Amino acid sequence: MLALLQAAGWPIWLLLIASIVATALIIERLLYLRRRKILPRKLLDEVVQVYRSGNITPDIIDKLEKNSPLGVVLSAALRNIDSPREVMKESIEEAGSGVAHMLERFLTTLGTIATLAPLMGLFGTVVGMIEIFGSQNASGANPAQLAHGISVALYNTGFGLAIAMPALVFYRHFRALVDSFIIEMEQQAVKFVDIVHCKRK
Repeated sequence: MLALLQAAGWPIWLLLIASIVATALIIERLLYLRRRKILPRKLLDEVVQVYRSGNITPDIIDKLEKNSPLGVVLSAALRNIDSPREVMKESIEEAGSGVAHMLERFLTTLGTIATLAPLMGLFGTVVGMIEIFGSQNASGANPAQLAHGISVALYNTGFGLAIAMPALVFYRHFRALVDSFIIEMEQQAVKFVDIVHCKRK
């Protein structure tokens, strides 16, 4: 592996750093963006039961807020339980925008790496080509220098694409996952608002 990195020249180190960052972000998002962690299955039913029992205390609201991202949204509704429907919906929307920002954390960085990696590979290719042309002299090309320049060009191009493809796949997957979570959270929050204001049984 070290011999490969040495053969690819110094531009490969930029791609290596990008690959490490991308791998760390993918693992972190895979662990964080789990449905049971974001949208616990029975949480809405439990919140409805608490509301109907009339046993809403600050401790219960704080506990709900720490439960999950869905809990953050529903706790905002519970804090405004005696407010008009529009006020309750506004508080849910405010909480929801904060939750959406939290769910989308690091996705911009991952998307940037997916876009930038091929360009970094192309940069390495250009560096390799410069070395190739730099090896030309009056007596002809230096074969060793020519081979090194070609290896720098090809290794960097290949490594850049190898980083970009999985990074782009995971970026798109996480974006779709976050969007589906946000839509489902909105649906559950609206359902709770309708129950509170007697528009749904």
